[in-house]
Parts: sequence; C-alpha cells; structure tokens
Amino acid sequence: MPSLKDIKKRIGSVKNTQQITKAMKMVSAAKLRRAQDAVVAARPYAAKMMDVLSSLALREEADAHPLLMERGKGRALVVLLTADRGLCGGFNGNISKATERFIRANEEGYEGYDLMIIGRKGRDLLKSRPGMNISKVYEDITGSISYSTASLIGQEIIDGYNENKYDAVYLVFNAFRSAISQDITFDKLLPIVPKEVEEGVHVAEYLYEPSRGEVLEQILPKHVEVQIFRGLLESVASEHGSRMSAMDSASKNASEMIGKLTLQYNRARQAAITKELMEIISGAESIK
Repeated sequence: MPSLKDIKKRIGSVKNTQQITKAMKMVSAAKLRRAQDAVVAARPYAAKMMDVLSSLALREEADAHPLLMERGKGRALVVLLTADRGLCGGFNGNISKATERFIRANEEGYEGYDLMIIGRKGRDLLKSRPGMNISKVYEDITGSISYSTASLIGQEIIDGYNENKYDAVYLVFNAFRSAISQDITFDKLLPIVPKEVEEGVHVAEYLYEPSRGEVLEQILPKHVEVQIFRGLLESVASEHGSRMSAMDSASKNASEMIGKLTLQYNRARQAAITKELMEIISGAESIK
C-alpha cells in the first residue's frame, strides 16, 4: 500500500498536470475563435470558386487547358493536412488512417500514390507504414496560415501535374464543424471535375474577356490555391477544436483522479491515526 507521502506527492503531480491542461484549453479556445472566423470568411469564396470552375469545366473541351484534361490511371498525388503538434485527441490519427485506407482501397484504380504531407504528425504516423510513399513533407507552417503559403504549395502541385508526374491530385483535410466535430474530407483538386447538370438542361456558352486562353490561365491555378488555403484554414480550426476538447476531458479526468487520491489519502491517514491510538492504548494497558 502506498505511503501517505507517496499519495500526497501523486496528488500534487496530478494537480500540476491539471493546471497545464486547463491552460492549454484556454489557449486553444482563444486560437479557435480566430481560426473559426477565418474559416467562415473563406468558405463562401472557396465554394463559389468551386462552383464557377465546375461550371466552366462543363462548357470547355478537355484539351482547352491541362488542368481540365482527364488523363490515364498512372500515379496520383494525395495532399494530406495534419498538425505539427499532438495532444489533440484523434485529430492526427483518424485522418492518417483514413488516408491509408483510401490509398490501399485504390477505388480509382491508379498504379500508385505519392503523399505530400503538411504537418509533422502525419509524417510520423505514416512513415513506417508499408506502401506509403511520402514524396514531400512541410513542417511548421500551420502555426500562421497565409494565402502566400497556400499559393506556393499550389504552384508546386500544378507544376508536378503539368510535368505529367501525376494524373490526379486529391486534398485530404479535417473540415471544421464544431469544437467537438470534424469531418474527414476528400476533395479531388485535379483534374477539375465538370459540374453535373440534369438531362435536358441547356448549357449556355461563356463569353471571355480578354480571351479564353488568358482567363483559363489565370483562374484555373487560382482555384487550386484557394482550395488549398481553405483546407489549411479548416484543418487549423479543427486542430484547435480537437485540442480544446481533449484538454477539457483531460482536466475532468484529473479532477476525478484527484478526488479518488484524496479519498485514498484520507483513508490511509485515518488508518495510521487509528494504528497509533491502538499502540498508545496497548502501551498504557501494559503499564497497568
């Protein structure tokens, strides 16, 4: 049975841990509010861009631009968005496992997949998994998300696609719903998929100014950058929400553990007092 000193030391250790988890929850809550505001502001633009590009792809021939062209089933690139830090529940583990299942299932029939991972934790979880070919890892960029960062990543992806390294590009991220709810989302970035229309609906032609080629050359790469930027914002907000929820649960568990240890300490202390009294009474009786 642990001594009173050991139990008291453990209670102090749990209290110190609880102070840390409470502080981390407060920090994540503050960061979540800012990240949530950024996501809410970016969603309408990203959704409208997706809608416009899908509509444009419907009206254009596949050979009008390389980013619209359907290719074979060679290699595909999966861009996985994770976090650089842990202590956020199943945020990193769940999306990494979902990505691994997606690649192994290979429902699209590609010959192979390459992984571009944003976030240290995704790399750590998948680097030892057989068949996971990690071609690129970006670390320490999720702390401060900017459009310029998304633009650089998007341009690298477009360059690889234009050089025929990949026949398709998928973006995988946690879409933010609430502090306790995130949806793992798979978006096909490239090639841009035409919008579905009902049978019999007339599809009007677009008029381009200054020219079709110049418009496509500007707007199609911008679409990739915007979707990556939105995915990064969604992922960061989901990370803070998951960490806040995890730290809240850890603080509650610490409170329960402190209660149990305090009860154990009081019982052990009472037993020690009772033992001392019995020894005193026994000693007095022996003197008589």
